[in-house]
Amino acid sequence: MKKLINVRAVYSNFALLITAFIWGISFVAQKAGMEYVGPFTFNASRTFLGGLSLLPVIAVFKLLSLKNDTRTQEEKFNQHKTLAAGGILCGFLLFGALSINQYCMINAPAGKAGFITSLYIIFVPLIAVFMKKKLRINVKISVLLAVTGLYLLCFQNTGQVDFTDFLLLLSAFVFGLHIITVNYYSHKVNSAKLSCVQFFTACVLSLPLMFCLEHPQLSDVIAGAKPILFSGVIATGVAYTLQIFGQKGTTPVVASLFMSLESVFAMLGGIVLLGEVFTVREAAGCVFMVCAILLSQIRLPFLNPRKSDRKY
Repeated sequence: MKKLINVRAVYSNFALLITAFIWGISFVAQKAGMEYVGPFTFNASRTFLGGLSLLPVIAVFKLLSLKNDTRTQEEKFNQHKTLAAGGILCGFLLFGALSINQYCMINAPAGKAGFITSLYIIFVPLIAVFMKKKLRINVKISVLLAVTGLYLLCFQNTGQVDFTDFLLLLSAFVFGLHIITVNYYSHKVNSAKLSCVQFFTACVLSLPLMFCLEHPQLSDVIAGAKPILFSGVIATGVAYTLQIFGQKGTTPVVASLFMSLESVFAMLGGIVLLGEVFTVREAAGCVFMVCAILLSQIRLPFLNPRKSDRKY
């Protein structure tokens, strides 16, 4: 049994690593899409495409599982009710985080925005502690190392704090709530279905703001089809579904550490794809981030609390 749990954790962490990789390299597409449409139009488009891309996947798995489905009507009803509640709540949080973040990216420097947004790695353990969960000592140290790494990697602007920074911090907090909520519902319902419901929920919530605050044109969406399609199908449909799958086998705090590696992948993508320069400061940031991930996976008796507290 112990071996199976370890294997499951490996698969979960690998899924979260792929999620971080996709989010990291999708930054270019996200910025490019904003050249054609506004932030709410962009988010409405990407979440709609994300949900739409999962419908065939859900249909295939539904057909494959028909013969093995032994649930009663009451069990199906309860699971559908849980799926609806979880999907809508996750979608609401995702809508809030994406909307604030996308709006701030219009004016905020990329590195500064990336650093503040990734501070969900602080909010997740804080929320966990508020929920009376115990953190392993090595995980606490990992969070500090990751924050240091993110600062070295992303934060190049030494200017004064402005209102946009507070909005970005708010989006980081909402992302943290989203991670905690996904962890709760990922153990209760199908990952693809939960992901699909949250995307369509976020899309519906984005539509009023899109029409009230922007002037969406179909021609603009078509002109920005490539970055919007990539952000919708890959960065949203695939990555967020992998996030839900990955969180089935690990804790929210460790999941947030893995997903924060998107900053590292974003920088590496800039070097490989755009020919950007790799500085000593950024190299040090990468080292801190990798050390944080490795330390979070160490299970030593003298670093861990009592066995009954080993959840986070």
